[in-house]
Amino acid sequence: MLLIPAIDLKDGQCVRLRQGDLGDATIFSENPAAMAAQWLEQGARRLHLVDLNGAVAGKPKNQAAIQGILDELDNEIPVQIGGGIRDLDTIERYLDMGLSYVIIGTAAVKDPGFLRDACSAFPDNIIVGLDARDGKVATDGWSKLTKHDILDIARKFEDYGCQSIIYTDIGRDGMLTGVNIEATVKLARHVNIPVIASGGVTNLDDIRALCEVEHEGVEGAILGRSIYEGTLDFAEAQQLADDLDAS
Repeated sequence: MLLIPAIDLKDGQCVRLRQGDLGDATIFSENPAAMAAQWLEQGARRLHLVDLNGAVAGKPKNQAAIQGILDELDNEIPVQIGGGIRDLDTIERYLDMGLSYVIIGTAAVKDPGFLRDACSAFPDNIIVGLDARDGKVATDGWSKLTKHDILDIARKFEDYGCQSIIYTDIGRDGMLTGVNIEATVKLARHVNIPVIASGGVTNLDDIRALCEVEHEGVEGAILGRSIYEGTLDFAEAQQLADDLDAS
């Protein structure tokens, strides 16, 4: 089970939001690069970055902070990023900077042709981010709920050639209410590419529950508020996941 610490970037700082609300942000560090080094030291094998300003603006905004994180990590672990990625040039620039995966969310839903082109141009580097509430996909920083069923759109995007899917349950993100195992497994069973859970992971019980369904295609989980507020110790969680994988 791949446990992935998240660093959400707003105005160059590491923050966490509640249910994607930029107006409800808690600053956890003014030095995102140092935070990245901390997660690496605690055993992280991948890092998840979100450019929150970019997600709103529709173009990258936290370039200096992102570069600082990459310089700090020095290619020791893969780094993935989402937020405001709307064109192939942005993807190419991110990959040239040293990022391993680019996450396309809103743009994939609004412009499936762009996603198809991205998967064709960068076949090993594209992850689709699907955010949903009650089975319906949301876009634009979760501000707009579409009529798209998440299972239908996930199958279509799999056919385009995306590497994996990050599934976020909007209702649970940042709320420390537990991961939505049922919905995550339902999605993982519907596609043949890995699914990464996001939203609601709170404690070691969630890690155990995720490990129990890893065989269903749930490859990993993104950890946010829980590791910043201390309801979950990252190093302990990763060790538990490794022990359960080995048993």
